[in-house]
Amino acid sequence: MVAPSEDYPTFPLLSKNEINGQLIPEVSHWALSNGLVMYPPNFKTSQGLLAPTTLFPTPFPRKSFEQAISVQTLYNELYAKVSQDKDHWLGNLIEKLGQFDPEFTGKLWNLYVKAEGSGISQKLALGLFRSDYLLDAQSLEVKQVEFNTVSVSFGGLSTKVGKLHNFLNQSGKYSLDDGRPFYTQEIPVSESARLLPKGLWEATRKYQTSASHTIVAFIVQQGERNVFDQRILEYILLEEYGVKSVRMTIHEIHTKTKVDDQSKRLYYEPTGEEISVVYFRAGYSPQDFLSDQDWQNRLQLETSYAIKAPNLLTQLAGAKKIQQILTDDSVLAKFLDDAADRKKLSDSFVKIYPMDCSEQGIEAKKMAFATPQRFVLKPQREGGGNNIYKDDIPTFLKSIPEEEWSGYILMELINPEPTTQNIVIRGDVFSEEPILSELGTFGYVLFDDKEIHLNEYAGWLLRSKSSTSDEGGVAAGFGCVDGVVLY
Repeated sequence: MVAPSEDYPTFPLLSKNEINGQLIPEVSHWALSNGLVMYPPNFKTSQGLLAPTTLFPTPFPRKSFEQAISVQTLYNELYAKVSQDKDHWLGNLIEKLGQFDPEFTGKLWNLYVKAEGSGISQKLALGLFRSDYLLDAQSLEVKQVEFNTVSVSFGGLSTKVGKLHNFLNQSGKYSLDDGRPFYTQEIPVSESARLLPKGLWEATRKYQTSASHTIVAFIVQQGERNVFDQRILEYILLEEYGVKSVRMTIHEIHTKTKVDDQSKRLYYEPTGEEISVVYFRAGYSPQDFLSDQDWQNRLQLETSYAIKAPNLLTQLAGAKKIQQILTDDSVLAKFLDDAADRKKLSDSFVKIYPMDCSEQGIEAKKMAFATPQRFVLKPQREGGGNNIYKDDIPTFLKSIPEEEWSGYILMELINPEPTTQNIVIRGDVFSEEPILSELGTFGYVLFDDKEIHLNEYAGWLLRSKSSTSDEGGVAAGFGCVDGVVLY
């Protein structure tokens, strides 16, 4: 491992009594006052709870942090161009993938085929993306875990946790003996809470209408526990950009919206206001679709004139198989002409293998059984809890027919270094544990089938988990939101 530099931040040394008696109340009061909250399981609407978070910011190399930020717009451009689907490159791949996941990827693809057949009235698409990385222990380069094209979360809470850590440092709460700031290094605050709504606002500006104003529809899950992360974006969208939003589940679309038969414009039924942008914070899992009506509702949105964030093709571009194929430079060159740009992206890649009958796939199958501890097996779906890790891989593969293996990719595990013991707060209890951290960078890109109109970086997120856990989703119960102190 590369030795940390001399200015590598240490953690404050505080007793359990000091943490329990002084720090936990400070964190809880700040979080409840400023919206760093989630709902607990089986909640009532009045029961906001501190979101799982770290007491201290996690040390992160500045150079690695800047590397992740520097490539975000390149990733935005890449996935926008993939989503444009010139020469049907993406469509041909997704059609094959749908055979291995007929209950979700296959159904999304069939919806797209139906939408294209009936005529897609809106060519503009909005991508609100997040690229997730782990820090490689040897090179200190960030290596991509996955690229998320739908329902990217924690842009709102990321800003809050950075502000929390700054408050605790600047107010001397980390230095109870003398009250001075403990950290002299920078504790940055992500601008994602402001920049992601800016992306939504930019889409409303590009939308063509004669209406005096339009609104944004947030499509959310029923019983959403991470509602405050979403609400932060909604409130900033109105306060800073003057755009109102409404919320509805996939199950409510046919009762709360209507589409004009001629113009295909989408309207919010209770008020008659025109919806210019549909922002999906749901729809990334088959569990979000409970009936045929729900699938019909998703199709209704796709064929409407509203701008989708994302549309179906962009959502499908986030399939893990697409990520695997894009690590091949000859494929990458189809979308990015500049070799220097491709090199910047490839520096963040790890080796990803198909599990099909190709030469690479046959080799991958052998490795999956011979050295499974080196790998993670991933399906095409988003959301925590879907991956198969290390020694569980052979058992899992034996449990399904071999012809279904092609629906998975085999990804080389990144070798990150556990941090020094941090303290994770969950509700009113805390635990001291070694954590691994995953850095996500946000971006937004507005494009149509011919050109990219806007492409911007939109902040960052750090999520951490116990080093003994493979999964890291906060909403799925595996991790916590975190901040960084740069060195």
